[in-house]
Order: sequence, then C-alpha cells, then structure tokens
Amino acid sequence: QVQLVESGGGLVQPGGSLRLSCRASGSIFSLSAMGWYRQAPGKQRELVAGITSVGTTNTNYADSVKGRFTISSDNAKNTVTVALQMNSLIPEDTAVYYCNARTFSGMSYWGKGTLVTVSS
Repeated sequence: QVQLVESGGGLVQPGGSLRLSCRASGSIFSLSAMGWYRQAPGKQRELVAGITSVGTTNTNYADSVKGRFTISSDNAKNTVTVALQMNSLIPEDTAVYYCNARTFSGMSYWGKGTLVTVSS
C-alpha cells in the first residue's frame, strides 16, 4: 500500500506562482513513477508532469506547461516527496490537481486532490 498526502494549492492571480507537494509513504520501494494530473470542470483528467522513473531525473511535461512548471522529487529513507513548482500561472491552469503514484506491479494510487484557482 502507498499513501499519498498532498499540500499546496489555493487562489493565485494570473502570472503568479504556486508550489504543490505530494508525500508518498508506505511501500515506497515498489514505486516506479509519480506525477501530477489535473482535471478542470467539464474536462478529462490529464497528465501535467511526471517523473517517469522514481529516483532519477527523467521527467515529462504536458506541452501546455513546458517552461512554466517544474517537477522534482526528494527521496528520503521512508518517504518520497514530489513537488510541482508552477510559475507564470494562467486562468487555464485552474483545476483540481491530483498526485499519482504507480508501482512496478501496475498498481495506481491517487491523492485526494488540491484545488488551484488562477483568477484576478
């Protein structure tokens, strides 16, 4: 089992910045990849940014956030924390952001989600 705890999110003006954090605990040795997804009202959930191999710097980003968002990870003894630094935010970034973790066996875990609202 893997537990995910998200933090960050909130209301920010266009052009502003926010930082999301997701801490994974439990069977972290089984993790193969982690990432952030988002779901805007009336739209499907989409990948924002991911670490394709936990413990490496291999990352991928949605075209819409390249150059503005940065994903990073910090691996401690019993936890893995993945952060999403979001800069130059635009109203189209408004969504509920979800942390996701996948294991080598194909299990997928989701956080509860955190709301990001970009509005003046």
